[in-house]
Amino acid sequence: MGLYRLKESSIWWISFSADGKQYRRSTETDDKELAKRILKSIEGRIAEGKWFPETRAHQAEYTFTGLAERYSAWAEGRQKAYACWKSYIIKQLVRRFGTMKLHKFNTHLLEQFQSERLKKGNKPATVNRLIAVISHMFTKAVDWEIMDKAVASSIRVKMLPENNRRLRYLSKEECQGLINACEPHLRPIVITALNTGMRRGEILGLRWDTHIDLKHGFILLDQTKNGERREIPINATLKTVLQGLTRRLDIPHVFYDGTTGRPYKDMKKSFKTALRRAGIRDFHFHDLRHTFASQLVMAGVDITTVKELLGHKTLTMTLRYAHLAPSHKVKAVGVLDRKLTGNYHSFITVDGNGVTPISVSH
Repeated sequence: MGLYRLKESSIWWISFSADGKQYRRSTETDDKELAKRILKSIEGRIAEGKWFPETRAHQAEYTFTGLAERYSAWAEGRQKAYACWKSYIIKQLVRRFGTMKLHKFNTHLLEQFQSERLKKGNKPATVNRLIAVISHMFTKAVDWEIMDKAVASSIRVKMLPENNRRLRYLSKEECQGLINACEPHLRPIVITALNTGMRRGEILGLRWDTHIDLKHGFILLDQTKNGERREIPINATLKTVLQGLTRRLDIPHVFYDGTTGRPYKDMKKSFKTALRRAGIRDFHFHDLRHTFASQLVMAGVDITTVKELLGHKTLTMTLRYAHLAPSHKVKAVGVLDRKLTGNYHSFITVDGNGVTPISVSH
């Protein structure tokens, strides 16, 4: 039993047990003395055997903001995605649905929300991520008995079709041009992305003591998107960059704001400025990951190795880069030709645009 507040909230919550079950309730007040009286009243009713869950009445009073506060407290420290992007999404959702009672949500409301976001210019993938977060929040709300299961299960919102075939990557010349156009604080971050294929959140979350092993030449990631440990080799270029960074004993982060000492949360503004200076259009930070993979494949690295470096759980996502390496298909057909006809051809690849025979023998 107890009285407590959720992080970054002034509202007091109460925790108590009845009939062997733990309950948590918002008092809907920031007055500590009033909250104490509410808790004492419930404790008295429990002792007299006069307290009942009153689940439906309690659920009817719960707002989306109340759920967001509780969900954030649950997700922080438990989900790496919360620090990377989920906290930002929850804040957006609270601005839109804050005071709305949970039992008022329905399919039509969320479909309208989808349309609103699309009209604002959000891409289907972005809208789907918002809906996915709402869906998981409602799942936890049912688990916590603050939302009726019948209400949650009646909400059925289809995810929007996404264009996952987009593959934008930079040429070697464009890579160098972008690096040259970066401001000093952004340059090592971009170089790290180009040489590791790491996601933005993974890069900005790097710590010297837990992730960087310069002695053995590896970046070690324990908490990744697919939940599996990943080891990324540090090449000579990246090693030089990391060794050149200013490392402060009081700051564990690899990339941090020199003024505040805090790790960077985002670099959208400076990255857009660098792109403009370099004359690069239709490009996002995540496309640096595509560039890393594309350049490896075009250099002849096999798809399985690229998959392991990117941290993909299956080959499905990695196969989007396979068309950039037509040479393995040419070799396969050549093997068949030799097997069936006895013809032997040697080929060279010309800039990835095709093949040219350099010798033919029978």
